[in-house]
Amino acid sequence: MASAAGSSRFQAFMNHPAGPKTVFFWAPMMKWCLVLAGIKDLSRPADKLSVSQNVALAATGMIWVRYSLVINPVNYSLAAVNFFVGATGLTQLYRIWDHQKKNPVTAAIEQNKSQDKKLV
Repeated sequence: MASAAGSSRFQAFMNHPAGPKTVFFWAPMMKWCLVLAGIKDLSRPADKLSVSQNVALAATGMIWVRYSLVINPVNYSLAAVNFFVGATGLTQLYRIWDHQKKNPVTAAIEQNKSQDKKLV
C-alpha cells in the first residue's frame, strides 16, 4: 500500500505541468549555475566586479520572480532561483558600493581607467 502511494506521487511529479518532462523544470535547474557563479564571485575583490552585470542580474532576477508567479502553471522553482539570482546581484552591488565608499581614491582611479577605455 505504501509503495502504491509512493508510485502515484512519483507519477504525479513526473506528469506535472512543470515536471521534469518540461522546460519549466529544466530551465530553473540550469539557472542555478548563475547563482553558483554569483556565490563564487563573493571571493573576488570588489573592485573587479562589474556594476552593469550585477545590475542586470538583480533586475532580471526580481522581474522574473514576479513573472514566474503569474504564469500558468505557476512555477515556484523558477521563482526561487530568480530570487537567488536577484539576491546575489544585489549582494555584489552592495559589495561594490561599500568598497567605493571605503576607498574613494581607488574608486576614482578605476572610474578614470574605464572612461579612458571608452574613449579608445
